[in-house]
Amino acid sequence: MIKRTLFICSLVLLASCSTYNSIDSFYNAHKEDDHVTAVRVPQFMLSLIGGISPEMKSLIGTTKDLRYMSFPSTTVAKTEFLNKQMNGITDNSFIEVYRKNDELKRNVVSIREKRNAVKEILIYNNNNQNASFLYFNGDFDPVKVRQMAQNEEFQKLGNGLINQYQKGNLPQGINQQEEKK
Repeated sequence: MIKRTLFICSLVLLASCSTYNSIDSFYNAHKEDDHVTAVRVPQFMLSLIGGISPEMKSLIGTTKDLRYMSFPSTTVAKTEFLNKQMNGITDNSFIEVYRKNDELKRNVVSIREKRNAVKEILIYNNNNQNASFLYFNGDFDPVKVRQMAQNEEFQKLGNGLINQYQKGNLPQGINQQEEKK
């Protein structure tokens, strides 16, 4: 009886810790925070984003989930908090492909693999003023992911994506669909 109780308590504790350190729980916990921009790209827009360039088409072509969040990170306490949160997520079976630490500033590209394919990509940036993460879920070529990380193409994609949403400029295909209605 005691062993069973301890086993059940252990499972509950393990489940609660693992769900807190996930993209879903982080996204849902912070999407309504003050001064946070949160974007979860619907499936129909993924094909439109893939039209930005041949590199984006090869990356976006297999994406099932794409999310972007940006946060204010103007205090030391907030920067440390966000860095710890992202470390908690990436410590959970992610492999760091790239990391640059400059005091509290962070630039991290982490991946989760399954066999010979990259299944998840998480890019986290914090410059002590703003923090952001860009998350992809799909099937990706590891060589292409490494090239894009080294060429900072993920940052360009994140900046382009958020600019589109902030300006209200949807990709051309969406505007044309809206006009037809």
